Amino acid sequence: MKTTPHPQVLGKAPLGIGLRHSAKRDRKSITLHVKLEVLRRFEEGEKLTQIARALGLATSTVASIRVNKDKIRANSQAATPVSTTQLTRCRGVLMGHMERLLSLWIEEQKRQNLPVSTLLIQDKARRLFAQLQHEQGSGAQAETFGASNGWFARFKVRHNVLLTDEPAVADAQAAARYPVVLRTILEEGCYSPRQVFNVDETGLFWKRLPERMLLALEGTAGPGPKASKDHLTLLLGGNAAGDFKLKPLLVYPSENPRALRGCSKASLPVVWRSNRNDWLTPSIFQEWFTGCFCPAVESYCASHGLPHRALLLLDSAPCHPVHLGGLSAHVRVEFLPKNTSALIQPMNQGVIAAFKAHYLRRTLSQLVQETAGTDRPSVREFWRSYTVMTAVDNIAKAWAELQPATMNSAWRKLWPECVPAGAPEPNAVPQLRHSIVTLASHAGLADVAEADVAHLLQAHGEPSPRSIPQEVEVGDVSDSGLPCEAGKGLASRRPESDLMEAMVDVETEEVSVGALRPEHLAQALSHFAAGLRVLLENDPNRERSLRVSRGVHCALAHLQELQRERRRQARAVAGPQGAP
Repeated sequence: MKTTPHPQVLGKAPLGIGLRHSAKRDRKSITLHVKLEVLRRFEEGEKLTQIARALGLATSTVASIRVNKDKIRANSQAATPVSTTQLTRCRGVLMGHMERLLSLWIEEQKRQNLPVSTLLIQDKARRLFAQLQHEQGSGAQAETFGASNGWFARFKVRHNVLLTDEPAVADAQAAARYPVVLRTILEEGCYSPRQVFNVDETGLFWKRLPERMLLALEGTAGPGPKASKDHLTLLLGGNAAGDFKLKPLLVYPSENPRALRGCSKASLPVVWRSNRNDWLTPSIFQEWFTGCFCPAVESYCASHGLPHRALLLLDSAPCHPVHLGGLSAHVRVEFLPKNTSALIQPMNQGVIAAFKAHYLRRTLSQLVQETAGTDRPSVREFWRSYTVMTAVDNIAKAWAELQPATMNSAWRKLWPECVPAGAPEPNAVPQLRHSIVTLASHAGLADVAEADVAHLLQAHGEPSPRSIPQEVEVGDVSDSGLPCEAGKGLASRRPESDLMEAMVDVETEEVSVGALRPEHLAQALSHFAAGLRVLLENDPNRERSLRVSRGVHCALAHLQELQRERRRQARAVAGPQGAP
């Protein structure tokens, strides 16, 4: 009797038979860091089988990586700083620029206690995107953007956007409580108004004119000046008595701009520092604190017969390191409550606004003087020749023009006892606006109104399109080492992204006396390696130390590539010289 075989389901083996062959092998995801490591080992002469054994990869995978080395290196260059450990789709440049501007706008709304909602943000995003598309021209018209809810959810994660229902109420309550706390601190330290300081960062578009002036110039023959995006960041501050203003700290995108060639930076009326995004970083701030602020306070106290001690009040921006108080035995550092900067921080109570009005008035006054009369340059020619060196001089002069009464009066909300009783509250900004309009009319631009000047001064207060929003909670970012690397910080940035930017800076540096040599690079890389060994050998949290190690290795890929390139260049130079 024949037995009828049981029908089998197509594509499946009978139960218990062939299980070993039917099981699929797990697909292994290979990170960009591993691929770069494979290519590095190839360049150093290792064999294919040795690399595969060392990294636990199939020989066919290693061979495939070698074949696609050009594509991998291109992806390495294009990978975003936020996540360089894996290959992801690269978002458009236009979209990235829009999101940076949008995050700055959100933070500015928060600083002014204005409402911020999902719908408002999405509408602003669409308008910013359309504006940037128009500026880019026909080449950017193909990219579309709808500001969907999915995009907004991802945007919040990327830029750490936190929306609260009643920020103004929380701010006002915290601001109302803090003067009592400050009074206790002042009594404990026996600080006089001359020994209490406040500093704050602000952005400055140093080469921007009122809008109608631009339109008037563009209406004349020839191309007029565009609304300039030349931006820098300033750190301004002084003491509560108002008799001592600190030398401004200026952060510019370039360390050696053409306008400063042949000029000693030590002789400038500002403390000059550079960052490719003109951000005030924690490292710059710490270096300023120890190298500029503390010596200036010591000198001031000695010259006025005061005890060598001071109190520095800061807002909770992430570019202000929380450990500053431990760097000086004579300066105590205290942080204002979060989200109170706009309400009680002295520098935000009219000081910075008055400085910017003085700066604009001085700039326009210079324009009028340079262009008045016959055989003088036109307004357009003057504006073309207006360099950052000229701006530095005007910044210093505008800062010097601020009166002690203006500096002292700014402390009225935070420390009313330090302001003399009956002292009027100076408000020079309206008068300065009127003066600026008068100067514009002297320049032949009578249509400029005070509203245009007010709009420009408000724009001066906006952070740079490259910088970071103004106030982020210290607790949210300080533990992760996030910089204010920008103005003040996008909390979504990671430490490795900052290192990646440093690597890009190294790659694009001009060959100069201070250029990195192979021996410098080797020394730096050896220090990184030694530090990682200490971490791996002593950290009880193995997962954490490995994660940090991977991030550092990935961030250093550009530096390692630069080292190899410099070695190749050195060998190429040495070869012809050593030939007979």
